[in-house]
Amino acid sequence: MRKLLIASASLAMLGMAVPTAARDDAQNGPEMVDSTLTAVLAHDRRAGDKARDVYRHPAETLGFFGVKPGQTVVEYGPGGGWYTRILVPYIAGSGQYVAVNADSSKSNFPNRAREARAKGWPESFPETAAKWTGVDADKILAFESDEMPDEMKGKVDRILIFRSLHGMLNNNNADSELRALREMLADDGLVGVVQHRARNDASYAMSHGTKGYLKQATVIALFELNGFELVSQSEMNANAKDSSDYDRGVWTLPPVLALGDTDRAKYQAIGESDRMTLLFKKRP
Repeated sequence: MRKLLIASASLAMLGMAVPTAARDDAQNGPEMVDSTLTAVLAHDRRAGDKARDVYRHPAETLGFFGVKPGQTVVEYGPGGGWYTRILVPYIAGSGQYVAVNADSSKSNFPNRAREARAKGWPESFPETAAKWTGVDADKILAFESDEMPDEMKGKVDRILIFRSLHGMLNNNNADSELRALREMLADDGLVGVVQHRARNDASYAMSHGTKGYLKQATVIALFELNGFELVSQSEMNANAKDSSDYDRGVWTLPPVLALGDTDRAKYQAIGESDRMTLLFKKRP
């Protein structure tokens, strides 16, 4: 992998051009937090979410990704909405929040009820997010990756992928999803990725996605294969306590705690997973 250059994170914060060679950004201080985001993070609606801030560093992470009000921001695979409850009130006032899920036509469903929920998600999610955030549903867009309106293609400022890449690989749609996302991204747009990280020497069984963990080099190679280039990385979401070698995978750790009361204190002391934080641009 190319030699990483050390540089300030301020260029990414300001949405300015970033160097072609990837940077390793260590400067992630309080100056990255704006007052609007501070208010969103402190709101009572996040009472159940705030305990995770110590592991997920939302203010610093969004600052590093250069997310700002007024932008068009895609959140890929919003799931239970932890970041949605931050992004929607932060972005929707003067910008556009867009939720994107995978193309359901390429998925296999265990039953018709699950299929119906998946296929109805673009219609149901704006109402769900409105209840989470207090923002009108008509200000919240949701699409499957193959249904992005033509007028939005090439117009997205930021695409954010939080802990979802292993799911793409497990569903055998990583290439098609990343290519669809690339089509949405503006020429000067950026893709921010936070992903559970396997150790460099991890076995294939522990690092190919079914345990939730991926090697950082694998993620970078996957993006490069699909028309992106790494421009910056940060250790702000790293956790050296995480050995990333659990039989039950990343779900052994908080917040899932898949083993229940077995060694619960041990895993709570470790905290959430070790995570890579990467920023990509698309290649011409």
